[in-house]
Amino acid sequence: MAFLRRPLDAAYLVAGYVAAACMVALLLVIVLQMAARWTGAPFPGSSEYAGYLMASSSFLAFAHALNGGAHIRVGLMLNALGRWRWIGEIWCFAIGTAASSYVAFYAVKLVWWSWKLGDVSQGQDETPLWIPQAPFAFGAVLFAICFIDNLLTILATRRDNIRVLVGTPLE
Repeated sequence: MAFLRRPLDAAYLVAGYVAAACMVALLLVIVLQMAARWTGAPFPGSSEYAGYLMASSSFLAFAHALNGGAHIRVGLMLNALGRWRWIGEIWCFAIGTAASSYVAFYAVKLVWWSWKLGDVSQGQDETPLWIPQAPFAFGAVLFAICFIDNLLTILATRRDNIRVLVGTPLE
């Protein structure tokens, strides 16, 4: 399993950078939308694009945030378990794995059906919906992989892969 550690961590990091790029693009869309309103120029689909970018940035950042210790955890309860903490961690990662796998499965299914049916957005831009749904589904799948990764790691080593990132308020 150690041979997968580097590629998985790299995938989580790259997804975090893409999520950050989506946030910058979201800011750009909002600024352009404001400029379009001030000048009276049309910007069809701008609200939809902002929503797509927000969903993409959120889901693409989930795996990186989980391993960076940025998700809210049930630390009080886990600390109360004392030497049995790792059993509580296994329980939490098992529930997280089940929930994130469920979301990932249906996110991929949503993209597949949108592509198969030729579904388009309801706005004037008529964007094929599978295009903005794909990053959301990819992020959901990566998040499920991250939970599976942590669950298998804690089962094998009694330690998870969560490390507090440098520069976070949790230092």
